[in-house]
Amino acid sequence: MTTPTAQISAGRILVLALCVCAIAMNRSADIQQVAAQSDGPMQCDSGMSRHSLHAAVMVAREDIAAPEKSGNAEDAPPGMVWVRGGRFWMGTKHMEDAQPVHQVEVKGFWIDRTDVTNEEFARFVQATGYVTVAERPLDPKEFPDLAPADLAPGGVVFTPPAGPVALENPLAWWRFVRGANWRHPNGPKSNLQGKEKFPVVQIAWADAVAYAKWAGKRLPTEAEWEFASRGGRDRQNYAWGNELNPNGKWMANTFQGHFPDKNTSEDGFAGLAPVASFPPNDFGLYDMSGNVWQWVADWYRPDYYSQLQDNGSIAIDPHGPSGSFDPQEPGVAKRVQKGGSYLCTDQYCERYIAGARGKGDPDTGTNHLGFRCVRAQ
Repeated sequence: MTTPTAQISAGRILVLALCVCAIAMNRSADIQQVAAQSDGPMQCDSGMSRHSLHAAVMVAREDIAAPEKSGNAEDAPPGMVWVRGGRFWMGTKHMEDAQPVHQVEVKGFWIDRTDVTNEEFARFVQATGYVTVAERPLDPKEFPDLAPADLAPGGVVFTPPAGPVALENPLAWWRFVRGANWRHPNGPKSNLQGKEKFPVVQIAWADAVAYAKWAGKRLPTEAEWEFASRGGRDRQNYAWGNELNPNGKWMANTFQGHFPDKNTSEDGFAGLAPVASFPPNDFGLYDMSGNVWQWVADWYRPDYYSQLQDNGSIAIDPHGPSGSFDPQEPGVAKRVQKGGSYLCTDQYCERYIAGARGKGDPDTGTNHLGFRCVRAQ
C-alpha cells in the first residue's frame, strides 16, 4: 500500500479533485513516458484524497455485435444478472486515458443488477462486525505531521460553495469531515433513515473487496464492468445510445445547473438517488452511468490501453496492469473507478460517457463512491 507523506505540494493538492487541471509532467522519465496518455485540462478523480485534504489543513471541525443475455433465470443468484461473454470495443475517443479504443473479449459472468445498497452493506457489517476504513482512526505513520486530535476518523464529502468558484481550486468543494462514513455519509449529523435502497457510499476499495468476499463474489475487472455497462451498444456514447437526453429525458443521475455551486436537479435529484431510479440498460442493469462512481479491481495507468494495443492481439479477459502509475500524482497508487456520479457535468467532467475511466486512492471513500459485484458462472 502506498504511504504518501503528509508534506504534499500545492500541485498535488490541486490534482486530487473530482476533475482537475493537468500539471506539468516532466518530473521523471516514467512520467514523460506516459504523459501523452493523460487527459488535457480536465482529469477526473472520484474526489479529493484524504491525504491531500489533511495536508491542506482542511479538516472540518463540525459538531460531529451485441451479445445476448443468457443463463437460466431460475439459477440466477439473487439480485444478479447473467451477462454472456463476447467481444467489444473498449474505451472512448472522448478521454485521452481511455484511448486507443481497442477490442477486448470477456467470458460470461453474473453481475449485480444494482449498486450495493445501504441495507445490503448493513447485513454484511452485522454478520461480520467489519469496520470500514472511514470508521478507523488515521494511521499516524501515514500522517506524521497531524496532531493526535486530527487523526480522528472521517470521510471526504462534497460541500458545494455558496457561489461560483474557480474550477481550478477543488478545495472549494471537497472537505474531509470527521465522523463521515457509510452510516453518516455527509457527516455525523446525517444518517440512513429512509435511505435503505440508496447505494452505500464512503466505501474504500478494501471495504468493497471485503464485502464481495463475504458475499461469495468479487469486484469486476474494468473490462467486465464496461462490457456490462454498454448493454451490447458497442461504440456508442452512452449506455442507452448516442443522445444524452433522448426525447428530452434524463437517463442518469448527473449534475445540471452551474457546477459546483448550483444543481438545478432537472433529472429529479440534487444528490444521490435510490438505486434503479432511472431506466436499466439493455442487459437489465441499473445505474451504470451516473449516481455513484463504482470501484473495479484494476490498478490505474493512463497508458494501459496503449500497452494492450501494442501486444497486437485482442485482449482476452484483461485484468489491468501489474501496478499503478498516475503522472498527476506519482506517489499515490490508484484503482480504476467507472461510471461517473451525480457530480458529473459537461461543464467539468463527462465521465458518465461509456468507456470513460476514473481513478482514486484505494484508501479514500467519498459520498459519491460505491460499488457492485460480479460472480463467475
